[in-house]
Amino acid sequence: MNFRVELVWQDDTERTSSIFLTSDGRIILQGRAVSAAERKALDLPADGEMISIDRNLVRAIKEML
Repeated sequence: MNFRVELVWQDDTERTSSIFLTSDGRIILQGRAVSAAERKALDLPADGEMISIDRNLVRAIKEML
């Protein structure tokens, strides 16, 4: 059986953030992809998957804990 739990947090401005808990024990955060230009400007590695999360998601994690 596979399952996924989505924890959704909504702030006062109606913005939502999601945290996904998967059956294999992973935690997936909702975020936006980091572009090649942002990677270069921030001197981040060019390979690998990266997402950018904002303060709202960090606040959601803190409040859910």
